[in-house]
Amino acid sequence: MKSLWNSFKIAFAMFSKIPVPQAEWTKENMKYMFCFFPFIGAVIGGITLLAAWAGIRFGFDQTFVTVVLILIPVLITGGIHVDGLLDTADAMSSWQERKRRLEILKDSNAGAFAVITACVYFLLWYGAYSQIGSNFRALCVMSTGFILSRSLSAMGVMMIPKAREDGTVAEFSRKAEDRTVRNVLIAYMVILLTVMMVLHPFYGAAAYGTAFVVFGYYRHMAMKYFGGTTGDLAGFFLCTCEVGMALVIAIVSNFVI
Repeated sequence: MKSLWNSFKIAFAMFSKIPVPQAEWTKENMKYMFCFFPFIGAVIGGITLLAAWAGIRFGFDQTFVTVVLILIPVLITGGIHVDGLLDTADAMSSWQERKRRLEILKDSNAGAFAVITACVYFLLWYGAYSQIGSNFRALCVMSTGFILSRSLSAMGVMMIPKAREDGTVAEFSRKAEDRTVRNVLIAYMVILLTVMMVLHPFYGAAAYGTAFVVFGYYRHMAMKYFGGTTGDLAGFFLCTCEVGMALVIAIVSNFVI
């Protein structure tokens, strides 16, 4: 139980800005960390629903509520995954060979393509939430999607070869209890499919399918252009997966009540 509690604390300390007690980052304490990574998505989803409900309950303007919903994941995570998205955008837009792309991923400076990607990314979120912000069932499915994206991201870390043996993702993967973590993540995804379909069969199927399509692209892109995954590429996947689900739900909601 102590190992599980420490893994929980390390997951929240690494992937969120939520204050948690300190835990020593040893192999024993980190081996179940990825089992708790999706819990951060549950927090984001819960706060998203609460904010949407408050916006409707107290009559806030939809534009204001939309901006709040967009900022919730960034505030909770500190933008760690958006950083990966932007680093990946710079690396992919460089059209350099693999070694140079990996160097660009590690560069903390933001290039022009990172800035453009950030603008496009948040505009896509704005458009999606403008469409579904008053549709509570659609928001419920999207909130569940924050858990699904993290389950798939963690699965990618476990399954996809690592581009760098000395990277953060490689280190986390080495310290994880592979079989147990994978089985837990698979169980999460089965449960999430059921929950999303119960919430709304069309929204749920569209969002779930989109997440796996994006995951397939992520794996292909990571292997082809980088020789494996990294922490930045995992962040790229998580961001594109979530905004992709939001956009698909927004489109489907225009045709299905």
